Amino acid sequence: MKKHIMIFIAAVICFASCKKLDLTPPDKLSNATFWKTPADADLALTGIYATLYGQNGQISTYAPMWYENFSDDSYTQNNQAGAQQALIAGLTPTSGGFIGDGGSSLYINAYKGIAASNTFLANVDKVLTGDKLNEYKGEAYFIRGFNYFLLAETYGNVPVLTADPITSDFKTKVSKSTRADVLKQVEADLTQAIASLPDQKYTNGHVVKASAQGIMVRMLLFEKRYADAAAMAKTIIDGGLFSLNNNYPSNFYKPDQQSSPEIMFSVQFQAPTIPHPNSLTMILILAGYVDLQGTQDMINEYEANDPREKMTFFFPGDTPAQGWPFPGTVGKPGVNNWTAGFYPSKKWLDPKLVNPQPGLLDDQDYVWLRYADIKLMYAEAQNEAVGPDASVYQQINEVRARPGVNMPALPAGLSQADMRTKIQHERRVEFALEGLRYFDLRRWGMATTKLNGFIQNPLMPATKTIYKNNFDFWPIPQPEIDRNAPVLIQNDGY
Repeated sequence: MKKHIMIFIAAVICFASCKKLDLTPPDKLSNATFWKTPADADLALTGIYATLYGQNGQISTYAPMWYENFSDDSYTQNNQAGAQQALIAGLTPTSGGFIGDGGSSLYINAYKGIAASNTFLANVDKVLTGDKLNEYKGEAYFIRGFNYFLLAETYGNVPVLTADPITSDFKTKVSKSTRADVLKQVEADLTQAIASLPDQKYTNGHVVKASAQGIMVRMLLFEKRYADAAAMAKTIIDGGLFSLNNNYPSNFYKPDQQSSPEIMFSVQFQAPTIPHPNSLTMILILAGYVDLQGTQDMINEYEANDPREKMTFFFPGDTPAQGWPFPGTVGKPGVNNWTAGFYPSKKWLDPKLVNPQPGLLDDQDYVWLRYADIKLMYAEAQNEAVGPDASVYQQINEVRARPGVNMPALPAGLSQADMRTKIQHERRVEFALEGLRYFDLRRWGMATTKLNGFIQNPLMPATKTIYKNNFDFWPIPQPEIDRNAPVLIQNDGY
């Protein structure tokens, strides 16, 4: 089955740089040999979801934790995702990793998902009808809208392609749309998804109505459409299908993720059939890696006695009693590639693992949307739209008061500006190492202030990061510019 899925994806992928293809090659599926039975729709839909594995070297562009290394939250000593190079040397059209790494950048991987969705939407009505057709198309609209939103958040101005790549003229060079037009496509796709997807809990990896509504809230906040964002978030809250997980860490490891009432969208794995290509546990904690280490600035953000601090990071002196996974040893800087001045990730590790080894087949799902985010996005949007009313306090305080966290309620009488600061703080500590901080800083207009000249490690004060205003748009990978010259123009400042 997996072989057929990969063949299907290969048959539908269309980049701006593609040349005219033979539409019926003997070793590929095509419109001439596919789309005959309802089973083909199932195979094709699985293929769309498979694009979310999005490999980039040892990691995946759809593994949200690696975006954290582009921010002030964490550090990658082996330049995972190209994040350390981006912060220390700056962004260029030839930057590697997620930004412009050959055939596996976020740009390329996102268009793989878009292309697979486009072919699916153009052909699925040949083999399905009725409610099943509507639901399947809703899933494809979601994946396409989600990918376009990632592109809007990162590259900003990109080509908007909605035609079936199998029947398109691949010789035609493409130009980019404005970010506003990209976001219009996101909104159109998510609106279709919301209208088509079932209004039920998220259980088996297939997106549901609230998955699309949640990403829509994120997009509306990105556009500063605060009243609309608050209204959409309130719809999810009032729907009552999701709740906060009473065990905060269990959102991030198996099998507990499968029963979490909080997860609303994730990239799912299932070992040993579908494990991570490279063990996430290995890259997080094994010697030679340890590539998601919190900064002192991140640690300083936590309030006194916030248990999420020690649920998220390891500290010097930790033993197996604190979750250190190597019996008979004590965690400390200088050992196992733990860099002095930083704090290794505990989040995303299975606490039941003892002495993990290279080759481990792990399968933590990559969580992209949690109910806690809906509550905090509501609070942010409502605060910006009308000020810190009782509903803003309620949503933040419920996140803080969940069992196992039990942080005190916010003080009464906060101004709108003070509440904004509290929300920004709460988002940072609640979602540490989940990939949201980098995007939050950019949409708040704070990235240059926070990241330009940032000292990642107080033990190495001479090493400072670089962030310029134009970095809010990543450069389009140079090979794409070259193949589509002169119509595809590079983003400003590169």
